[in-house]
Amino acid sequence: MPPQNPGRLAQTPDAEVAIDAALVHSLIQAQHPDLAHLPIAPVDAGWDNAMFRLGNRLSVRLPRRQIAAALIEHEQTWLPQIAGQLPIAVPAPCRVGTPALTYPWQWSILPWIEGSSADVSPPHPAEAKRLGEFFGALHTPAPPDAPVNPFRGVPLKQRAEAIAERFQRLKTKTDLITPAIEAQWEVALAAPIDTPPTWIHGDLHPRNVLVKHGLLSGMIDWGDMTAGDRATDLAAVWMLFDDRGARLEALTACGPVSEATRQRALGWAIFFGVVLLDTGLADHPRHAAIGEKTLRRIAEAEDASI
Repeated sequence: MPPQNPGRLAQTPDAEVAIDAALVHSLIQAQHPDLAHLPIAPVDAGWDNAMFRLGNRLSVRLPRRQIAAALIEHEQTWLPQIAGQLPIAVPAPCRVGTPALTYPWQWSILPWIEGSSADVSPPHPAEAKRLGEFFGALHTPAPPDAPVNPFRGVPLKQRAEAIAERFQRLKTKTDLITPAIEAQWEVALAAPIDTPPTWIHGDLHPRNVLVKHGLLSGMIDWGDMTAGDRATDLAAVWMLFDDRGARLEALTACGPVSEATRQRALGWAIFFGVVLLDTGLADHPRHAAIGEKTLRRIAEAEDASI
C-alpha cells in the first residue's frame, strides 16, 4: 500500500520505470553473476514494487516508483536486524542490487517464502495465537535512528481528512459506510496513544500475509516499517479473521492491549478497509474484496469491539 496521501489516489499508480524479466536478468548478470543461471519469472506488481521469482529459493524485489526507492532501502538496512526475533518467516534481503543499466534505484534479492496471500488463502482461526505472538515479538523498542514514516504509526487524526473524502465517495458507490463504521471511526480518532512507539510493519493487509495449508508462513513487504503506534499492525486481526473469538485470541496473545489501543487498532482497520475498497473499486477487485470484508466484519460485530 502506498505511503502517499491516500485521499489523492483513486487507483493503482502507474509504474515510473519499465521492469521485465530481461531487465532483471541483466541486472543479476552484471551484479550477481553466480545467480544468473537461475530462471526468472514475474510474480506480481504492487503499488510500490515488482516481484520476480529467481529459481526455487529466491525472489527479486524492485521499486517501480521513486517514492518506493527509500522504502526498499529501509528493508535492506533494518529488516535483517530484527528478522531473528520474529517467530514467522520474513524476507530479509540476502543481497542488494544497485542502480545500473536503465534501472535507477536499489533493489533486493530475497529468500522465497512458500505460501499464498491471505486474501485468497485465509489462515485457520487457530493461527490467531501465532499472529498475536508475532506482534508481541515485533512490537519492541526501535532505536532512535529507525525509519520515520509520516503515513503509518501516526495519530489517526493525521489521516482523518483523507478518509473523510473516501467516506463520501464510497457512500455513493456502496452501503458499507454505515453509522456503526462512522461512529467507531470517531471513537478511534479520539482515542489517545497510550503506548510508547515500537517497531511496526505498517502495512499488514492480507496480501502481505502468506498462508500455507492454513498456517501463517510469512510476513512480507516491509517497506513501511517504522517506529510508531503498534495499533497500526493490530488492525490486521479484523482483516484476517472472520471469527470474533480468533480476533480476541490474537489481541490477547500479543500482550496487554488497553481499551485505547484496541480502539485505535479498530480505527486503523477502518482506515485500511476504506482505502483498499476505494482504490480497489477503481481498478483492483482483490483490494476491493479485502476492504469490503474488513468493513463488514467491523459493522456486523454486535458492539463493534471485536
